[in-house]
Amino acid sequence: MGGDNEGTGKGVAHKEGRIRGLPQDSILCQPRESSNHHCSKEVIGLNLNYTEIRNCLKNEPRIVRLPEKGKAVFVGDTHGDVEATKEVLNRYFKPGYTLVFLGDYVDRGCSSRENLSLLLTRKLEAPDRLHLLMGNHEGYCFQEFSPADFWEGLSEVERARFGELCGLLPYIALSSNGILALHGAPPALSFPGGLIDLKEVVPGSKAWHTLFWGDFTDSPRRVRSSHGCGRTMYGRAYFDSAMNQYGKTVLIRSHQPNVLQTIFDKRCLTIMSTRAIDSPRRIAVADLEKSDIASVSELEVLPLS
Repeated sequence: MGGDNEGTGKGVAHKEGRIRGLPQDSILCQPRESSNHHCSKEVIGLNLNYTEIRNCLKNEPRIVRLPEKGKAVFVGDTHGDVEATKEVLNRYFKPGYTLVFLGDYVDRGCSSRENLSLLLTRKLEAPDRLHLLMGNHEGYCFQEFSPADFWEGLSEVERARFGELCGLLPYIALSSNGILALHGAPPALSFPGGLIDLKEVVPGSKAWHTLFWGDFTDSPRRVRSSHGCGRTMYGRAYFDSAMNQYGKTVLIRSHQPNVLQTIFDKRCLTIMSTRAIDSPRRIAVADLEKSDIASVSELEVLPLS
């Protein structure tokens, strides 16, 4: 998510925060406390069928190709907000809908364990109708960051097991009518249409960081560094080039609450779905049977209660 900081080597980088009054895309390195400091320690003891879930996730490719029938529901960061997850499941976890959660299921919120466990359990029930993309907060075992209250509160055995499951999550979802969905930003491909590259993305590599830590700014510049905080912010030129490489017209993402919801001539939609941060809580619904989707205007962007 936008207020997180990845570690560099051993240890954790400085925490960064957004200072009121600065533009949407201004991020400064500044210490701050985790937003869930008021939450009591989790004591939820949910039994997961670890082996079955692991086998289910192993069978799913890194690149999810959505069906050409029905509707797709895209859900932004939930960050331990299990009530948001339950609301989405109650509305749309049924035939005719394919759910795509865009990552960041843990940390910040008070119910990270319950939220992640619920999603993994539902995934096992209907693996073709529920897809859980990886976010930067699912990559803690590859790259430490802060805040990471969920991961830091686990035993070593739990951390290893949840880390293995999260490490198996897919990276992106594609629709045949023009949608690319992921957590952060699409990494550049070695050649147009070279999606095979993504199957071999190495954790910690430049492409991996782009996928899960990439930010956007509505700027004509190609790319700029984010003030040495270990994050990269991409501009309009990079967006246009990347979308051309993937052969898609609309990007649906989460991760970054401090950017306008719609940028790049209504071709890039950023949604958040959690109460754990101060941002509108929304989901997006796409008609997969529509011939082509060329703009965010052709999606239903709906609030959560």
